Amino acid sequence: MARRESRMLELGTPAPSFALPDPAGHVHRLEDFGEAPALLVAFICNHCPYVKHIIDGFAGFAREYGQKGLAVVAISPNDAEAYPADAPPAMAEVAAAHGFTFPYLHDASQSVALAYQAICTPDFFLFDRDRRLAYRGQFDDSRPNSGIPVTGASLRAAADAVLQGRPVPGEQVPSVGCSIKWKAENAPDWA
Repeated sequence: MARRESRMLELGTPAPSFALPDPAGHVHRLEDFGEAPALLVAFICNHCPYVKHIIDGFAGFAREYGQKGLAVVAISPNDAEAYPADAPPAMAEVAAAHGFTFPYLHDASQSVALAYQAICTPDFFLFDRDRRLAYRGQFDDSRPNSGIPVTGASLRAAADAVLQGRPVPGEQVPSVGCSIKWKAENAPDWA
């Protein structure tokens, strides 16, 4: 497992467009979330220990904040041929097992991950009403085997601020996780 930190894309960056399928083949687009006052795009996968560590907390966060108006979409960018545990059928199983209330999409071409400059799983991008990047960073301070409870405190504070139309307070700490499993022809020089 290659441990990486998120690249911390520049705040204010417009949300890159996407049109990706869920495991059932239904395509979801950035525009589908246009009415939401905020949008969280999370790059996750099934097999990463960092994602497994927060997955139930993240699913609970999405349920809670979905009721407050936050739209959430998760994207699995990993090479599913090399990592079949991250293929769409397994994605559907993970989504059902953890009660996902949001689309879980497969980025088979990895073009969306490249557009967002995602580098690890999990990697979180929170956009305001105008779909400008307001937060990128960690879910919270918890890591596998750290003994720190999973609370989502960092992302909760950011989402609260964005939903209230305020700037995100404080320092934004990079997310930490496993390196995205790039196809050889897609691996960026910064990964």
